[in-house]
Amino acid sequence: MNDQERPLPDPVRVIRQPDSTACQGRPVRTDPPEAGSETDQLTGYLDYQRATLLAKTASLTREQLTQRLAPSSLTLGGLLHHLALVEETWAVERFAGRPMPAPWADVDWDATPDWEFETAAGMEPEELRRRYEEACQRTRDVVAATGDLDALSAVPLRNGRRFSLRWMLLHLLEETARHNGHADLLREAIDGAVGE
Repeated sequence: MNDQERPLPDPVRVIRQPDSTACQGRPVRTDPPEAGSETDQLTGYLDYQRATLLAKTASLTREQLTQRLAPSSLTLGGLLHHLALVEETWAVERFAGRPMPAPWADVDWDATPDWEFETAAGMEPEELRRRYEEACQRTRDVVAATGDLDALSAVPLRNGRRFSLRWMLLHLLEETARHNGHADLLREAIDGAVGE
């Protein structure tokens, strides 16, 4: 069975275990698959990184999600909103060639290039997480509908070349993992929480 015929794995879920002393009531993640097709591995690791970000932002208030660690202007809320934009830009707009959904389609990006970071401060934690989870699901839907890691994007890169679905998944994995490093530092500064 090739990657096109295999069903995609269930997305990694953040599971809350309130009675677990090991997790102390905090979200835990499901490890990516140890074996499987290339698609299974790529999507499994990407979902693991997505779940890591959701775990880093779990149980925080709006004020905590807007807390900065000087000299940076990054916030956990800003990272959630930014990565929602990243998912939809690469999967929906550039790979699938579809129009961006709200709220992104209505933004004047020339006037406010950091809109997603700036507006996150005015959003409730549940709304930020929901927007991120919905963006991740739209990416999963694009991957499932495409089914071929070698399929090329509808919209080319700045260099004029189209990118593959594989390239897009690796790019999303790299960007999400990089921002999770930022999230580690921000979360520790907020309440001392450390670890994966």
